[in-house]
Amino acid sequence: MQWWNRWWRAHPRVSDLVIIVLVCVPPGIASHDGWRPVPVQIVAYTALALPLLWRRDHPRRVAVLLVVVALLQLGCRIWGTEVHRGSVVLAMMVYTLAVRGMRLQAAAVAGVTLTLTMFFGTSTALPTPGAMSALDRGDTVALLVVVWLLAEYLRARRAYIAEFEERARLAEAQRDAMARAAVAEERARIAREIHDVLAHSVTVMVVNAEGAKHAKARDPAVVDRTLDMIGATGRAALTDLRRLLAVLHSDRDSPAGDRDPQPTIDDLADLVARCANGRAAIELDTIGDARSLPPAAALQVYRIVQEALTNVVKHAAPDASARVSVDFGRPQGERTVRIEVCNAAGSAGPAALPSSGRGLAGIRERAAMFAGEVSAGPLPEGGYRVRVSLVLAAHENDGGPHRASDDDVARDAVTTR
Repeated sequence: MQWWNRWWRAHPRVSDLVIIVLVCVPPGIASHDGWRPVPVQIVAYTALALPLLWRRDHPRRVAVLLVVVALLQLGCRIWGTEVHRGSVVLAMMVYTLAVRGMRLQAAAVAGVTLTLTMFFGTSTALPTPGAMSALDRGDTVALLVVVWLLAEYLRARRAYIAEFEERARLAEAQRDAMARAAVAEERARIAREIHDVLAHSVTVMVVNAEGAKHAKARDPAVVDRTLDMIGATGRAALTDLRRLLAVLHSDRDSPAGDRDPQPTIDDLADLVARCANGRAAIELDTIGDARSLPPAAALQVYRIVQEALTNVVKHAAPDASARVSVDFGRPQGERTVRIEVCNAAGSAGPAALPSSGRGLAGIRERAAMFAGEVSAGPLPEGGYRVRVSLVLAAHENDGGPHRASDDDVARDAVTTR
């Protein structure tokens, strides 16, 4: 049945022809006293009903034309003084105007129809063949009321359907926009995590490899230690990469124990040791209880220090000393974690490694997760300093040591874009 409705709506001219045949044309055209000859009646019927085919395209013009034709019908007395055929056609035009919201024009056509019926109509005593010939004045009024109410109902229904379809379209557009945003967020998440995992390790390996090449002739033992450090850093990078892939492809229903643990504050010492190999010393100072830090915050502290030290290795001179200071704050209530990574100027030239431009931007994004602040810039005496503060609200600072959960691991990936 739906295909029939679709076909009917797709061919409005066919429906108009059916309506014209069923409603406007009587069962037969005959000759009666006071009526014009049959050929004239056929022409009159055609002139009266045919304009309805264009009522959808030009409703105002067709309405005026039908009013004129109805008046000519009465003036020429095609069917004597019977007005009902013209009334039916005009009632259809009232419906067309009303269903399009043209209430003023519909009221004008309805007024003309009532005027013709009241002042020019005859009694039904005259023989007037046709399905509509029995209509009297009351029937014409009832017909106009019915078609107007039907038009208002259909107009309201169409408006409701149009609004429903518009809402559905907007909802679909919103879903598409959310899907595109999710794809962009996923790409940013993967890019961020790959940068965190690989940029630091590759930088350390490149710097150590360059140092080993220059120290080969002077101290072979240094070369051996450097190669060991490069191997350890590469293995750590592979472990981090496997961990990242496990997070990206993991199932939410899988148990947390199936995943490798994320880096913690306890890994800061190893991080500093890897960065200090083959260059001036890097000091690590920690203040406060590190194990009471929530896992999500601890992970961000590690990543921030990692990124800051990567910048030191990439841009500071090899003989420039550096210092990492982390103040974990008080373990109860609102908590502020302060991180400072600074390096001296050094006497040798800076390392000639390219910058991705994402280091400080990534630190700022991580600090923003905890309403933190970041300040970075050169020192007056030379060198560079990065300061970061993370603010943990009381409900975020649970004060208990525990390993990062599935949600903590995923949040590190999702919220660092």
